[in-house]
Amino acid sequence: MGRALLYLFLGLALVFFLLPVYLVILTALKEPAKITLDAVWRWPDPLYWESFRIAWEAFRPKFQNSVVLAVSATLISAFIGALNGYVLAKWPFRGANLLFALMLFGMFIPYQSILIPLFQFIKAIGLYGTLGGLVLVHVVYGIPIVTLIFRNYYSEIPDELIEAARIDGAGFFGIFRHVILPLSAPAFVVVGIWQFTQIWNEFLFAVTLTRPESQPITVALAQLAGGEAVKWNLPMAGAILAALPTLLVYIFLGRYFLRGLLAGSVKG
Repeated sequence: MGRALLYLFLGLALVFFLLPVYLVILTALKEPAKITLDAVWRWPDPLYWESFRIAWEAFRPKFQNSVVLAVSATLISAFIGALNGYVLAKWPFRGANLLFALMLFGMFIPYQSILIPLFQFIKAIGLYGTLGGLVLVHVVYGIPIVTLIFRNYYSEIPDELIEAARIDGAGFFGIFRHVILPLSAPAFVVVGIWQFTQIWNEFLFAVTLTRPESQPITVALAQLAGGEAVKWNLPMAGAILAALPTLLVYIFLGRYFLRGLLAGSVKG
């Protein structure tokens, strides 16, 4: 009986959380004239696919910007985080714990509190309005969390492996390349999914630090919904298109994400 009640509760919770998704899909497939409050739950007949075509035409350049931004910033921050975690976990030095704590402090700094000095800095170095400036911001802001993930993962790698590599003549980068990196796939999966999702969905930096030609898809989605007379089928279709990349990432890599989070959590 207890298990049946648990499944019933989980089923009701699933329906409750999927209702907004259902409404988004319904609205995206309706003609603008048929989007009314009294017909909000009614399935569209016929299906109106034109919304997706219009939204995609408006999104295509911004979609490309988001792909370049999310992929490049994720790869760069993952590599830097792997090096940081490797040093902090396997090459201890005086003040390493203090430096690690200061890095982690960066995770708790709200975007809004540093927005003005960040804007001034990006403008001073000539990267304002460019995708390169936005990539730099996301790389720097992602360093604390990716360093934490890699450092915790590498701390579970036996020190005997590092010592054996040193005896064989491997140096700092040799050990990193031939010993650490081959064991790092779970951590890279976790960092990749986390960073890609955060960067793809970020809006504040995107709308503040870019010009129209370099804006990512989140800014385009906000602009698509702007105006006094909103055709709600367009922003709903745009929301579906904007959510697809991260949704597909979790569908195909979600199980590896969970395994990566749990990797190294139990010794022995």
